[in-house]
Amino acid sequence: MKNAPIAVDFIQNLPQSSNPRIVIIGGGFAGLKLARKLAHKPYQIVLLDKNNYHQFQPLFYQVATSGLEPSAISFPLRKIFHKTSNVHFRMAEALSVDSTAQILFTSVGKISYDYLVIAAGADTNYFGIENIRKNAIPMKSVSEALYIRNRIIANYEEALNTLTDDAAEEMMNVVIVGGGPTGVELAGALAEMKKSVLPKDYPELNFDLMEVYLIEASSQLLNGMSEASSEKAKEYLTRLGVNVMTKAQVVDYDGQKVSFKNHAPIFTKTLLWAAGIKANHLEGLEEASYTKGGRLITDRFNRVSSYQNIFALGDVAYMSTEKYPNGHPQVAQVAIQQAKNLADNLLLWRKNNDVSSGEKFVYKDLGSMATVGRKLAVVDLPIIHFNGFFAWITWLFIHLMAIVGVKNKVFIFLDWAWNYLSFDPSLRLLIRPRKVKQEEVSELLEPIKNPS
Repeated sequence: MKNAPIAVDFIQNLPQSSNPRIVIIGGGFAGLKLARKLAHKPYQIVLLDKNNYHQFQPLFYQVATSGLEPSAISFPLRKIFHKTSNVHFRMAEALSVDSTAQILFTSVGKISYDYLVIAAGADTNYFGIENIRKNAIPMKSVSEALYIRNRIIANYEEALNTLTDDAAEEMMNVVIVGGGPTGVELAGALAEMKKSVLPKDYPELNFDLMEVYLIEASSQLLNGMSEASSEKAKEYLTRLGVNVMTKAQVVDYDGQKVSFKNHAPIFTKTLLWAAGIKANHLEGLEEASYTKGGRLITDRFNRVSSYQNIFALGDVAYMSTEKYPNGHPQVAQVAIQQAKNLADNLLLWRKNNDVSSGEKFVYKDLGSMATVGRKLAVVDLPIIHFNGFFAWITWLFIHLMAIVGVKNKVFIFLDWAWNYLSFDPSLRLLIRPRKVKQEEVSELLEPIKNPS
């Protein structure tokens, strides 16, 4: 294995190393797993992420519905690698790559690499509808989940001061677009809040006016899960009072009215968009390396087509196999398993000095699940499908074990236990940053402009 010469680094304070350097873009499931697998191994690892923390995406909806604090599902990346001398973290956004010079350009400077691993995840896909991009609320980060919480609470505060039922209804209605796990879990949580939580806070409001809508363009919810689980999830949601609309395609949203291709419009101030994702894009790679959804075409070793030392993992990777001719599902387990396989191959290549060997990636489907509400969930395992209370307990256990950090596990367990016993989450705080006045900014800058 021939190592490229180490160029001058413009990202500061990275030590030189005789070991090959692997630059990992993204601290999500794939990037974090890869970095942890290569800790204390004969590589120098540089992990880049625009945030300085790992986010546990499957529980974003609980932050949005006041079930968990944002800090409970976030973990500082630096803390993970306190005792790992060969792993270095930099908070930076990857901008473009020069594959010939083996240099990655970031928001904080350049960095050279021997291997580049793109695990940048995916962002919200608005399918080219500009009004929806401007007016809908996505949920792809902790900050967006917190924004949803603030928006919902602010709308209810405003609804108290409206003069007509129509205006109040518009404030109180919530429309969720996308019938995948995120949309199903969010709809169930909001329906339960409508029934048991919000009326305590707003006794003056008529909650008969509030409707929770779940919109799905295809014929069923939870595409990718079994038909039985899809039907059971729909049954649970209907029982909770959610208006489930399948074969309903949203074509526009102006901030007040949701327009459909084949249904009457719905009026709401809150449209939550969970209808699709597209891979985050890195400039500098050949256009031929990209395919539908902005994903990067890879071989069975997760190596990006046309490149020998650039890899893609997780949501950004498009690997066509006999079982998955259209690429693997964009879920956490795929990302984690691909990262583990790549780590094993990198160690083998380092040992044998031969990049032609290694294990091809084979996805082992461990199953999928979604929770719909208290004591309600659906679980598909390779050999069995089940739902109800036991499925809910299974969902809780699997997600709790997947959380990074013992403290976070304890906090989430305590929050879940309290919420189950009291059914009254205490996180319904409307926290908005105060707008700083221009004169206050000038006062702060005065010592800099006119040093004594």
